[in-house]
Amino acid sequence: MQNLSSEYWNERYKSANIGWDLGQVSPPIKEYVDQLNDKSIRILIPGCGNAYEAEYLHRQGFSNVNVLDFASEPLADLQRRVGDFPSEHLHQTDFFEHEGQYDLILEQTLFCAITPSLRPKYVEKVNRLLASNGKLVGLLFNREFDGGPPFGGNRNEYEQLFSKEFSKMEINECYNSIAPRQGSEVFIRIEKD
Repeated sequence: MQNLSSEYWNERYKSANIGWDLGQVSPPIKEYVDQLNDKSIRILIPGCGNAYEAEYLHRQGFSNVNVLDFASEPLADLQRRVGDFPSEHLHQTDFFEHEGQYDLILEQTLFCAITPSLRPKYVEKVNRLLASNGKLVGLLFNREFDGGPPFGGNRNEYEQLFSKEFSKMEINECYNSIAPRQGSEVFIRIEKD
């Protein structure tokens, strides 16, 4: 699968073929982050892309923000924009091979980019990466696409998928999506026991 190679994603960044890139922090994620008080929590942003969320968190004083991407280009861009972002918190690797423990995983672009057959593996991996009482928070598409990536889905599908590993779930229509995505996203808050 070409979308599962770092070369594929690097080429998309080099050619600016990144239609998913908002050029800013996603408003629903910003609103969630703004209510967090503990700035020492261990955060992972997988499939971070240009990592505007990581930049925002870092500038707000969060000290343990980790970003992960298959491609080197967006990680290098983050380093150019945020010179004091800790290099040990930049992970150029396959999400499924990453190891660590996190209190919060922020999801915006990875889930929709992976082949849907890998979604059960994604759920298992998130469960392993989250510490006790850790949370997966973010956005998933609530619509279908022709081809992909991105690959779509719906709330019922997500509830069935995540309930195999998690018992505490909130999946709601997102009320504060950016204008082009209004009505086509759900906000998830999934907690590990």
